[in-house]
Amino acid sequence: MSPWLTRARRKAVATSAAALTLALVVGGCGSSGDQDTSDSSDKSGDAFPVTLNSSLGSAKIEEEPKRVVTLGQGSAETSIALGTTPVGVEEYKWGSDKTGHLPWVHEAVKKKGDKLPKQFQGGENLDVEEILKLEPDVILAPWSGITQKQFDVLNDIAPTVAYPGEAWSTDWDEQIDLIGKALGKTKQADGLKTDIERQFAKAAEKHPEYADVSFSYIYNDGPGTLGVFKPTEQRAEMVSSLGLKVDPVVKEFEETKGTDSALIGLENAHKLKDSDLIFTFYSDEKNREEIEKQPLYAKIPAIEKGAVVASDDNSFVTASSQINPLTVPWVIDRYTPMIDKALEKLDK
Repeated sequence: MSPWLTRARRKAVATSAAALTLALVVGGCGSSGDQDTSDSSDKSGDAFPVTLNSSLGSAKIEEEPKRVVTLGQGSAETSIALGTTPVGVEEYKWGSDKTGHLPWVHEAVKKKGDKLPKQFQGGENLDVEEILKLEPDVILAPWSGITQKQFDVLNDIAPTVAYPGEAWSTDWDEQIDLIGKALGKTKQADGLKTDIERQFAKAAEKHPEYADVSFSYIYNDGPGTLGVFKPTEQRAEMVSSLGLKVDPVVKEFEETKGTDSALIGLENAHKLKDSDLIFTFYSDEKNREEIEKQPLYAKIPAIEKGAVVASDDNSFVTASSQINPLTVPWVIDRYTPMIDKALEKLDK
């Protein structure tokens, strides 16, 4: 699914119809969605067994997993960074390279000398038969949109680590924590988080001028629409972690339920008048043309000045939409020249 989708739209992809299809493939077990979602993992270091609870149910992992399958976003990258290349990953075609894999994943696996993971279809057409063939020891899906029925089927195949809150709402550091516990590598996971924070701090230190720059990260669902990502949404957090500050007006918009964003409507475009820079993306060139020709959109001061950061590289858009150990170093060196170019427009 494409990264311009808000979490509310992403969640709709995993439908009950797909879950019924899954039930025909593997006998489903009873729903466990009302279980405690607190972490009850073994406290004696990285000893197994370890139990990780989620909003959908419990995953009891008896021993250190060797064969890992990942769903959603970010789990494959974190698993690779922790030393375990997944045997299978949910396909993500938008922004992938000629191998069908996201370039930072391809580069990391190639560097390790490992075999690229097998890809399978996800979302409403989740290919359970392919997952069965992969014989996973664990299925990692802490930042995903799997449904209760999908979880029940997957957890019957292998312990499945789902999201602790709502679908597509797990914070990046929490995702790393969960995967570290699932793989028995909590100390290494802590190190990954520290390294990500160090990389952001180093980038911000190189660009002290960013501290005085405000921004809004916006999106559209087609002509006539306008949405704003809240500060905690990962693509907005990626930008603020580089040293820029979120326009205070963004915090005033009412969050759309189940998302880290606010669909404010094009009629409220004028409220972004104090944003120095606008960050955004478009689904394709046609979408870009449709959106940019709208008078209310075009009159946003930053848009009018051309102080806009909007990449037409699908790989970059995907990478900058998620914070994990592989995307952060891949994004930072590409982001700062784009930001600097947009800042030049403010001086004219």
